[in-house]
Amino acid sequence: MNIRDINPIHVRLTLIVLSLALVPHALNQASEWPRFLGPNQNGSIDKNELPDNWTSEGPKRRWQRNVGSGFAGPIITDGRVILFHRMGAKEQILSLDSKTGEEQWSLSYPTTYRDNFGFDNGPRSTPSADRGYLYTYGAEGHLQCTEIQTGQSVWQINANETFDIPSGFFGIACSPLVEGDLVVVNIGSPQDGGVVAFHRLTGKIVWKTSRDEASYSSPVSATIAGIRQAIVFDRAGLKAIPITTGTLRSSYPWRPRINASVNAASPIVDGNQVFLTTSYSTGSILLDLSEASPKKLWNNDDALSCHYGTPVLHEGYLYGFHGRQERGAVLNCVSWKDGKVAWSEDNVAIGTVTLVGTRLLILQENGELVMADANPKHYHERDRAQILPNGVRAYPAYADGVLYARSPKKLVAYDIR
Repeated sequence: MNIRDINPIHVRLTLIVLSLALVPHALNQASEWPRFLGPNQNGSIDKNELPDNWTSEGPKRRWQRNVGSGFAGPIITDGRVILFHRMGAKEQILSLDSKTGEEQWSLSYPTTYRDNFGFDNGPRSTPSADRGYLYTYGAEGHLQCTEIQTGQSVWQINANETFDIPSGFFGIACSPLVEGDLVVVNIGSPQDGGVVAFHRLTGKIVWKTSRDEASYSSPVSATIAGIRQAIVFDRAGLKAIPITTGTLRSSYPWRPRINASVNAASPIVDGNQVFLTTSYSTGSILLDLSEASPKKLWNNDDALSCHYGTPVLHEGYLYGFHGRQERGAVLNCVSWKDGKVAWSEDNVAIGTVTLVGTRLLILQENGELVMADANPKHYHERDRAQILPNGVRAYPAYADGVLYARSPKKLVAYDIR
């Protein structure tokens, strides 16, 4: 049966049964980094396999290759590196052998997006891989499903035309969230759906909710109060949406007061608690979602005011960058419980933070990789190595001891064990 012939009514009837067993795939597979922020959706894996420091030559580079523009990070799935980038006037999905960097296939389609502020022309959304299929979301709203083995297109939707999406400051950016048989995207249409769930095999709309605009944060999924939910940080604030129904369970307004602002960091979930952070004189907030009405546990603008990077959580402490990118930012260690700063380090430039076991991997915008301990008592740096040229914004991927990272024009693979 052709997947395009699946009856959407049957999809709705089977959705509840299928979703009862909603379990994120590949959560503990060290060889996979299948989506934005990795297998656990929080920028971390539990495995301790990093050295105390690297040799005098630094970590070993396996391979490198030239690539197109974009801030979309690579992902690792099925022995492949998948990169979503722009080559000339086309957005391109590229599949590479993870060991050699050799091209396996590519899929392209035209784009005319131009950044109004002269930054990178995208795309900005990291792909998501799930059970043999890949989901990408372009800077102009091209939502694409592709077979991972063959590179063949399965379905595609021009979300910009379908939902009449506001262009935003930097185009469209939201990494798709795959849960069960749904692909959840923060579309951000004030007229026809702020958050929309598509069937992963057909692209048919299963549900849509809210009419708030999207920002630049990507949703995560979590079980809160016994309910599997999509946790969304849109332009207005928090949305918690049960996957099976699509009916909004919880919401909490949390956004900068000025219009010229974005919410970019993804939510962090621990138990029934959700942490949000943004910049522009707003800061951080910790909410308890045990009940439908969120309860504020603390908030401040002194601990973590994250401009674009998502912090990582380890043993009750958050590690992330506090402050605006263009004004300088510091690396802070902050107590999850009360929002108090344990320590602050200004000898690290802004970038992304990944947690591997008990070590922080900090990929700075200048292309330098820093390895430090995730220790709330003090900042302890282990080593540094220059692995990319300046201009790094994309999140790296980590699998089997290899870090895959990109700048706007180069993709590298480094064995950092």
